[in-house]
Amino acid sequence: MTAQSDKKIIHVHLGNEDYKTTLTAGNHELISDEPERAGGKDLGPDPYDYLLMGLGSCTAITLRMYAKRKEWPVEDIYVELLHYKDHAEDCEDCDEKSAKIDKIDKEIIIKGDLSEEQLQRMLEISEKCPVNKTLKGDIEMNSKIEQR
Repeated sequence: MTAQSDKKIIHVHLGNEDYKTTLTAGNHELISDEPERAGGKDLGPDPYDYLLMGLGSCTAITLRMYAKRKEWPVEDIYVELLHYKDHAEDCEDCDEKSAKIDKIDKEIIIKGDLSEEQLQRMLEISEKCPVNKTLKGDIEMNSKIEQR
């Protein structure tokens, strides 16, 4: 069992400003909002933006750690991500709504003098970043609610 001190707690507060939320992680405070087309004021990234940013930063950090350990000449790492919903290919009996699945396209751009073999290894390593593994794995989520 994980010790309580190992758990990371994120606080999210939605006051009376429609969809603007304040996100707190330790000493860091961020803002999230919905775009204007969805009724927000676009004061910050939307929740899916943060999801992709988490995946992208984890991917880049994992690749940097690996390249450093291997002493490979990596100068810069860029990760570009896109989230969208698409039709499931193997869903013959699904209705229009349930036939759509979430997809993420992830493109990694590495600046450095690497061989094709090294680039392929970096691609393999990118799949091992912890956030990538969480998103592709089974997730158990427990929710509760209280009134104050």
